[in-house]
Amino acid sequence: MTPTLTPRRYGAVNWIALWTLYRKEVRRFLAVGTQTVLAPMVTTLLFLAIFVLAMGHSVELVGGVPYMEFLAPGLIMMAMTQNAFANASSSLMIAKIQGNIVDLLMPPLSALEITLGLALGGLTRGLVVGVATAAAIWLFVPLQVSHLLPLLFYGVMASLMLAQLGIIAGIYAEKFDHMAAVTNFIITPLAFLSGTFYSTARLPEFGQILAHLNPFFYMIDGFRYGFIGHADGSLLLGALALTTVNAALLLANYLSFERGSRLKA
Repeated sequence: MTPTLTPRRYGAVNWIALWTLYRKEVRRFLAVGTQTVLAPMVTTLLFLAIFVLAMGHSVELVGGVPYMEFLAPGLIMMAMTQNAFANASSSLMIAKIQGNIVDLLMPPLSALEITLGLALGGLTRGLVVGVATAAAIWLFVPLQVSHLLPLLFYGVMASLMLAQLGIIAGIYAEKFDHMAAVTNFIITPLAFLSGTFYSTARLPEFGQILAHLNPFFYMIDGFRYGFIGHADGSLLLGALALTTVNAALLLANYLSFERGSRLKA
């Protein structure tokens, strides 16, 4: 007697498939850790060395702390966000170019589960790079955590935001040149002009207004506050801004996967 086959029921969330996708994303970047973790750490140390040599002792204190202690959190955040973006965007781009994007779309994964799996993978890479980079910088700069909760909140929300931006770039980019354009003309300028290397309090009034319209300012400012206990802007406003942006990006990515935009033939 032939057994009757019934479709498997997964409930509201297919946790097995979501966990599998997340593990795949994490193992993908850990498999090439020299490129995905060690290289960003070394690059950040080079930035730190260049600023030490260039600035010397011309800038003693910023925000009430030595300039190197002020600079280090911004460099760590920059490494975290760039790698969170790169992880999600490259995963989708490579799948599209190699023609195995179907392996992501065919399994019993909802649009929300695909978005979460890719975003959490990018978030994890950002946090791993952040921890590795902070440990390396700590050997040269006496980093101390002043406020742990803001440090964790802004680190997670910033990495998640850039991972979700990476998903959007991976969906709509048709080749790696398009992703490089997003990085060079959007991500990097916003990061550099958000107070990564300087205090926005030193800008003229109009410059401060522009800086406070940049969501990258709030993620760096809040993350730095976690280390040095000083913020140029409102922590509450920053938390609301990052939460709102992440919610909007989550909705945009969900709709993109639901409709199959630039993914389905």
